[in-house]
Amino acid sequence: MGDHKNRFKLIALDMDGTLLNDHLEVSEGNRKAIAEAQERGVHVVLSTGRTLTTCRDYAQSLKLSSYLVTVNGSEIWDNNGNLIERNVIEFDHIQAMLELSKTHQTKFWAVSTDNVWRDEFPENCADLEWLKFGFNVVDDEIRETILGELRKNDALEISNSSLTNIEVNAFGINKARGLKRVCKELGITMDEVIAMGDSLNDIAMITEAGLGVAMGNAQDMVKEAADWVTGTNEEDGVAKAIRHWVLDRE
Repeated sequence: MGDHKNRFKLIALDMDGTLLNDHLEVSEGNRKAIAEAQERGVHVVLSTGRTLTTCRDYAQSLKLSSYLVTVNGSEIWDNNGNLIERNVIEFDHIQAMLELSKTHQTKFWAVSTDNVWRDEFPENCADLEWLKFGFNVVDDEIRETILGELRKNDALEISNSSLTNIEVNAFGINKARGLKRVCKELGITMDEVIAMGDSLNDIAMITEAGLGVAMGNAQDMVKEAADWVTGTNEEDGVAKAIRHWVLDRE
């Protein structure tokens, strides 16, 4: 990788299982490393399956002054909180997934542009704009059956954010695509990006970034896709990677 200290201009961080510990907090170690990276002029971007509402407070507490890639890339927000891109799933796909969830009696959640609906749907669901649908399925066999059904539909982008769930966005919408848009806005390339994550919804950005980092607690497929594996989300893995690749300190 040669002299990597000044190579990276942007650090893209997944949140759950990556930046956040198991208590959903940002550790002091991660906080300090992020602050030092920002002092060097490196952009730190949360790139998450979460909505703006559930990641905004973290961004503010970390004093992040850059873009946010939310709902796996369905929405991109600028540093002033303005929406710069939105990618929706057509309602008939949402309806089909709702039926699939009922058929297999799974828990589900669905993200509209103004809310997250868990195991229930609004009456006026056809009038809303939808960004993502998720299944929570503990039973491996049922999960495989649902995945088999979903894969027949080439309008869907299928990933997960834990071993027991399935996350579905519109086809082609993922964190990598969101970050490409951010890079374009900032006048940098994906080669100058470090992306860190732990789940299948992180693979696209880990593969397409200049440096893809998998957490120590990442799913095996994510580790295989990554260039480097750091500590777990309980061991300040994010800070360890930032120190090594950006701050040049172990």
